[in-house]
Amino acid sequence: MVRDQLGALGAACEIVILRTSGDRIQDRSLADAGGKGLFVKELEDALLREDIDLAVHSMKDVPTALPPGLSLSAFLEREDPSEAFLSPKAAGLADLPKGARLGTSSVRRQAQALRARPDLDVVLLRGNVDTRLKKLDDGEMDAIFLALAGLKRLGLGARATQVLDPRQWLPSLAQGVIGIEIRETDTHAREITAQLNHVPTELALSCERAFQAALDGSCRTPIAGLATLDGNALSFSGEVLAPDGCDSAATAFTVTLDRNAREEAEDAGRAAGETLKPRAAAWLTL
Repeated sequence: MVRDQLGALGAACEIVILRTSGDRIQDRSLADAGGKGLFVKELEDALLREDIDLAVHSMKDVPTALPPGLSLSAFLEREDPSEAFLSPKAAGLADLPKGARLGTSSVRRQAQALRARPDLDVVLLRGNVDTRLKKLDDGEMDAIFLALAGLKRLGLGARATQVLDPRQWLPSLAQGVIGIEIRETDTHAREITAQLNHVPTELALSCERAFQAALDGSCRTPIAGLATLDGNALSFSGEVLAPDGCDSAATAFTVTLDRNAREEAEDAGRAAGETLKPRAAAWLTL
């Protein structure tokens, strides 16, 4: 997608495929393996070595603190951030039989699912979309959750048994957003990629990442949230959950953005995180 959009601007580029630690480690959860940053480390190292000029990320995998010398230069327009429920046995989560096996490696999805269905047997599910779908089709589990954005980008949106309303089932922060990371000193890359930036997505993401940074959230902490923009009105809902789904703390707000829209979005997200932090302290320190 990034290559094609740059090509339309007359900027030809070569795709360099890098296999990350997050791709290689499949036998344990991301929390146990070292965190979501495992999906970006090798790309950032290649940027710093100048082996590549742009790194393309799923933004929900990008830590809020970037390595010195690197910056985010553009965000493509957000795809649908909804969660997709997939199952050959049930039309929705509520319809699964008691004790059904639900596959996920996400502590957020686990907590949200157990909040709704504490009887479920949550089992580890790692791998790319094709791997996860094969495990579901082979009967290794009764249902799985996937990001609808990933399914749609792969032309597999029809595989979703049910699309969950993100207003009721909050997604991962930054879900559905593709971001571009560059070296801070590379003005050429910055100027070109800036033309791909979708401002409403940037503002929503600024709010969400500031919320996450304020909570100092890791992939061991079930955190969810979504910011949306309607004109200059920014609305956000966020929550932190106990890992077993037995409790949660939530927040929501709407603010009107003015001239310094990005800073105002960040400030609002940070304030929401700071407000929620004392209520979620026990889960954030796990």
